[in-house]
Amino acid sequence: MLVVDLHCDQGHAFEGWFASGDELLRQQQAGLLGCPVCGSHAVQRRPSATRINVSGAKGAGEPVMEPPTQQAVDGQALQAAYLQVVRQVLSQTENVGERFADEARRIHHGDAPERAIRGQATAEERAELREEGIDTLALPVPKGLDGPLQ
Repeated sequence: MLVVDLHCDQGHAFEGWFASGDELLRQQQAGLLGCPVCGSHAVQRRPSATRINVSGAKGAGEPVMEPPTQQAVDGQALQAAYLQVVRQVLSQTENVGERFADEARRIHHGDAPERAIRGQATAEERAELREEGIDTLALPVPKGLDGPLQ
């Protein structure tokens, strides 16, 4: 199993697991690799340190690899958590598209059934909703996640 660090042309970093180096190359050349954040297929392998299993190392002078820095782990964990939240929001809300502000008002005033919705609204529309006591949250959805869910 080959585990490699990858990045897309938009700067998003992620990990890929492949049966071999040849399989990584085959998928890359066939355009099968896609960034899980933005959907870009311009994906390249990043340099990464060799992983050495030292769980049984006991003697002095044996090589010991340091774990990834906490900052790198935190950034990867944050990105993974964000994607998980976005997927959950997408799966548990109704997409009302550009009718978002109108539908939010209808729900707020009891003219439509209460439910979780999502859609698009301008900054001006969000400000007007806020003035009316209707709370909203702008949640950018990465390209590639904005299509049909599987």
